[in-house]
Formats: sequence, C-alpha cells, structure tokens
Amino acid sequence: MSNPERDVVEFVLTAAVYTDQDDLEPDDLPPEYRAVFWEDGTIERPVVATAEAAREATGVERPWAAVSELMFTDRDEFTGEIEFTDREMAHEWLEKRVDAAHVLENPTLAAAFEDSFEDVGREQARQQVRPARADRAWIDSLLQEYFAEEEEEEMLDLVEIRAPEEVDMTLDELVLTSDQEDEINKLVKAIEHREYLAKIGLREIGKLLFVGPPGTGKTSVARALAHDLDLPFVEVKLSMITSQYLGETAKNVEKTFEVAKRLSPCILFMDEFDFVAKTRASDEHAAIKRAVNTLLKSIDEVSLIQDDVLLIGATNHPDQLDAAAWRRFDEIVNFPKPDDKMRADILGVVTRDMEIVDFDPAALAEMTEGLTGSDLRLVLREAVLDALTEERTTLTQTDLEDAVANFEERDNLKNLDMIEGDHDALVAGGTPDTGDEHEHAEHADHAQD
Repeated sequence: MSNPERDVVEFVLTAAVYTDQDDLEPDDLPPEYRAVFWEDGTIERPVVATAEAAREATGVERPWAAVSELMFTDRDEFTGEIEFTDREMAHEWLEKRVDAAHVLENPTLAAAFEDSFEDVGREQARQQVRPARADRAWIDSLLQEYFAEEEEEEMLDLVEIRAPEEVDMTLDELVLTSDQEDEINKLVKAIEHREYLAKIGLREIGKLLFVGPPGTGKTSVARALAHDLDLPFVEVKLSMITSQYLGETAKNVEKTFEVAKRLSPCILFMDEFDFVAKTRASDEHAAIKRAVNTLLKSIDEVSLIQDDVLLIGATNHPDQLDAAAWRRFDEIVNFPKPDDKMRADILGVVTRDMEIVDFDPAALAEMTEGLTGSDLRLVLREAVLDALTEERTTLTQTDLEDAVANFEERDNLKNLDMIEGDHDALVAGGTPDTGDEHEHAEHADHAQD
C-alpha cells in the first residue's frame, strides 16, 4: 500500500546513498527512480532529489507537503531540493517502516540496510529489478551514439524499438498451447545458461520461427517475452526493405542487425518472413535480392549465445518458405487457431475485469469455431461498445452471443466481392479487409495471442 511520507523519504535517502557510494551503478536504482535521473544516457552524481523528481518517481502529488512535518527534513527554496538535516535519523525512521520484501525492490536501499534485515543484500535486490539497459532512456542514448541523426531517422522507418516497460502484456495474460509453453521454457533456460552453452560449444540456439494464421498470437508472444525477460524488443517487417525511402536496402538490413547487437541482450523480431521466399523466387530488382541474401547471411551470423540476440521470425504463410529460410531456425513453434477449450480459456482471461451476468465461456467457445484469439477480442469489444450505447457497463451472456452473430455476419460480408455494386461500401463505413485488421489487433490479444 502506498505511503506518501515513507515513499518520499525512501526516494530522498536513495538519492543520498547513491550519490555518496561510488560503487553503486544505474542497475542499483529502481526503474522509476532512474527515469528521473537519466541525462544524455548517463546518471551523473550528485543525483538531486528535487520535489519535481520525487513527484515523478513516487507518484506523490505534493512530496514536500508529505514530509515537511518530519523533524529531519528540509527544502532548498531556490532549487526545490528536499534534504535531510539528520540523515541517520532519516535512516532509522525509514528502517522501522519497511520490511525485507520492500527493501529488495530497491538495490541502493538494500545496500544501506544490509545489516538491518536478514537475507537482504544489494546483489539479491538487483536480481529483482529491471536492468538499466532495458530503460527507454538507455536505448535512445545508444541509438544516438551509434547512428547519425539522418541515419537514425532512416532506421526508425525500418525498425520499431520498444523498451520492456512499453510492452503492455505478459505471458501470464496469454493462453498458450502446451507446445508453446515448452518452447518458451526451454528458451528461458537457454538464456539463463548462456555461458554454459557457450562453454560446451552449443551455439545454434535461439532462432525461432513462429508459424500460424493471422491473429493467433505470434507477435503478442514475442512482445510478452520481451516484457517478462526485461529485454528491448526490436521489430522489423521484412517487406519494408523494398521501401523507396530506405536507400540502400542491403545496407539497412545490416544496420537492423547492428541495432540488435548494440542493444543486446534483446529480442529481434522479424515479421512477414515469407517475404524472403517470395523475393528469392521472383524477378524482383537485383538490389532487393541482394538485401534478402544479406538478411540470410546476417541471420547465420547472429547468435543468442555469442551476441545475446534472440531472433524470432514469424510468418502467416509457412507453405511459401523455401529450404533456405527453414534451415535458418533451430526451432519451429506452431500457432494454430484455438480449439474449444482454448477459446473458453481466452474468453475467461480477456473478460476477467468485466462484469458479465450469466457468463458461460464454454457456450461461447462452441459458438466461435474457427475464430482466433484476435477475433474473440474484437467480438468482446463490440459487445462492450453496444452495451455502452445503452449506458450499461454490466454485460450479459446475450450481449456476447449477439456480438458473435454480428461478427460472423460482418465476416461473411467481407468475403463478398461486391456489396450493392460498390467495392468499398462495407458495413458501418468500413473498408475492405486486407487481413491487416487481424494483425493489428493481434498485439491487444489476450488469447492464444
């Protein structure tokens, strides 16, 4: 439970301890504290606990008001810094108001309180805190350091980079098949034991290919892995290398892998991998074919064990991949459309914050044969919006069943070549379905996705 007085004292004490102990590093600060102290990719001493910084780091709206009555606090009216008039007294005050579990959320505090709590230490606390290399500020500083401003803009047309904190899903929020869970568990173990795998010469690990229809969770699982493993997420859509705005395509493919290696450890997610096979089998421009050959060579040369880069490819069309594409991956992970049980589980997960009268996920699962997790999410969205038009925030099973029927009707209409003589006149002012809606909805999918 939040305690404004305690939270502000902890922030000010953390700043003071970090400033004084030169052996402490950015990884010793909680992520929310680092966020206010980063400057040009570094955290320089002294770190100053101003009221504004305390507000951003702790969420306490009026930090000085929260601690102004304490006999050991003071404020510099000119700089806004909150200070201790007696740091030892502040230390003793805070020690009485925190427990070991709380201290372990702050490595700097753990370093200060090592003698006060059993089984509390700096290294132990660091294992529980997201590392600084995963912070948005750190990622941006690396990009600015290694790429000129013009090059960086060009690269951002090719890749999308997310810090773990910017991924809004976790693996616990997804419904996975047993095979998917097994592959993820093996992957986690490989990451944990990279040094051992390198020692025994087992380096061809950490290149996965996700295959399955749109909306089945390929992108969502990859992003959730980044969140749960505290890894930056570098995403590239391979069709983008044909863009006329990207200049030398082969050079930019190389830069994509360079970005991943600079940000390592990280996840490099390559969507639309079937584009490789399409290009190799077509009469595409020679420059594009060179880019694809560069891509295949770069995949060969990147390694989880040596470079700390986990490579995940994804395709909706595995039938279009050739042998050259398949052999680049050491594991193939199937993402099928969910069966009845998985659809029921998906519905249970995505509705857990909703109030639904007579909710029967098993019955809905039987009605939604063939729908993906992304489809189910869209169904629930429509049910919620329909209820809101009636000024209701409580749904019924009937609302959901009606939404399923409406979704199937719209889906059938999308498959027609023409509606009343107009190709573009789809229901409710919609646009023709290109398959993109399912892919775009995939990131919000809590089911199989």
